[in-house]
Amino acid sequence: MNTTFLSGELFANMIRCGAQSLYEKRETVNGLNVFPIPDGDTGDNMYMTIDSGCLAIQENETSLDGVSSSVANGMLMGARGNSGVILSRFFAGVAKALSNTKTASVAEFADALLFGVSEAYSAVSNPTEGTILTVFRESSQYARERIIPEYTFEDFFSDYLSEIEASLKRTPSLLSVLEEAGVVDSGGAGFMYIARGMRDALDGKTAEATDRGVGARAVDLSLFSEDSVLLYGYCTELLIRLQRSKVDLDAFDESVISDYLNSVGDSVVFFREGSVIKLHVHTENPGDVLNFCRRYGEFLTVKIENMTLQHSETEENKAQKEESSILTTGKKKPYGIVVVAAGEGIKENLREVGADVIVDGGQSMNPSTKDFIDAYGKCGAEVIFVFPSNRNVILAAEQSASVYKESKVIVVPTKTVGESYAALPMLDFSLDDPEEIKKGALEATAGVVSGFISRSVRDAHINCVDIAMGEYIGVADKEILVGSPEREKALLSLTEKLSAGDYDIMLIFCGMDVPEDEAEKVYREISEKYRRTEVIMIDGGQPIYDYMITLE
Repeated sequence: MNTTFLSGELFANMIRCGAQSLYEKRETVNGLNVFPIPDGDTGDNMYMTIDSGCLAIQENETSLDGVSSSVANGMLMGARGNSGVILSRFFAGVAKALSNTKTASVAEFADALLFGVSEAYSAVSNPTEGTILTVFRESSQYARERIIPEYTFEDFFSDYLSEIEASLKRTPSLLSVLEEAGVVDSGGAGFMYIARGMRDALDGKTAEATDRGVGARAVDLSLFSEDSVLLYGYCTELLIRLQRSKVDLDAFDESVISDYLNSVGDSVVFFREGSVIKLHVHTENPGDVLNFCRRYGEFLTVKIENMTLQHSETEENKAQKEESSILTTGKKKPYGIVVVAAGEGIKENLREVGADVIVDGGQSMNPSTKDFIDAYGKCGAEVIFVFPSNRNVILAAEQSASVYKESKVIVVPTKTVGESYAALPMLDFSLDDPEEIKKGALEATAGVVSGFISRSVRDAHINCVDIAMGEYIGVADKEILVGSPEREKALLSLTEKLSAGDYDIMLIFCGMDVPEDEAEKVYREISEKYRRTEVIMIDGGQPIYDYMITLE
């Protein structure tokens, strides 16, 4: 084929083929984590991000600007993890450059890619070379410089892909942690597979129309029986396309819908992008909401879930009880706290120190922008403080804060659960300035040290530490400090490396696979070893990490 102009229809297929290509290789990308522990999730994060873009493409949309805008908006809401957020910003930049463009020439598309590079870099406060950003930049610049008048899109993508692969191979030389681990950048690898799929579409390939969902949640229907009573109404989410036959798009004031939602329900999340309205409401009468909204447009997606059923699914851990009391007050409180965490014990302890809503996630389970927005709606506060608890979650939290307009959202960029746990009790809500409250929380995290014990999934030699597959490694501040065949010895060695005896408090969160008798033995040994340090053992129940240490 000799494609000289890019249409919206072709671009839509390219994005779908790119998503399919990444889906097929996502486990390969997941395996490119720097540390040899089972926390690789870049492939899943990037796939779920681009797949959200695929799902947002409108039927019968043929203009390039329309398709690219839909893809960008979908990826914005579905972005997960740092690589997913950066990927979404890249395609957002492409969409901005293609606005008012029905079809694009090779040169116009190449310029759009360069605009996407700028947008991606601007999303990161301290861009690091040797990452997906480098792969974006080098490949886009290389392919743009090689364009000649007779170039086709096939020619362009040949150059583009060759430089993506070359740039990816160079990432270890730019980032020492990659070189030491013997891997290339996982985000860059994910983008390579996306670009390969897009190139396949130029060759005539069509993406398979199959369900490639990751991690869908099953519903236990037994939790709402024939004798159950609907106590909590329905969680109702709609994506609506305003129709010219029903409204004047330029003059239409969407607040008529948001005002109605607030009159018939609570936990309202509502925003408009062009002619598309996204809304979320908890109501006892979802049918009334559907009928009202159809006065102005037609539904693109509809999701209605029985909240009493959802409540029953988590009755055991009290979380839903606390959330439901927030959701039914009808009035926003001054401040709210949202924290990202995994493990029922950790979540319970975070609630005890002030968390209002817990976003399920963390290492290998990075929440999306939409997950955060849903949590803000549940929080019911004028000002919401967000604690990501993971360096790979911070960008998604910041992106969600920029999108959400119903409350002021302030991200406190905690990198570990330990930092969040230390910061929450230090929030001084007597201060008038939310930024001063944030400053106090950050000061509380300044002296916190966190360490982690996990099992190695491959042989490795990192930071002068020899590790065999299946052994336990101790990690702190992105650095492997110890390795041992025995989990208890690895933990004790890590406490020594971190000079645990110099701290007043040591919190030890036990993972879901740690037996109770082992935890008790470890507690006795560490308490005896560090007598001046108060040792607190908590049944965290977290995945991935057998032990998590927090020193204050």
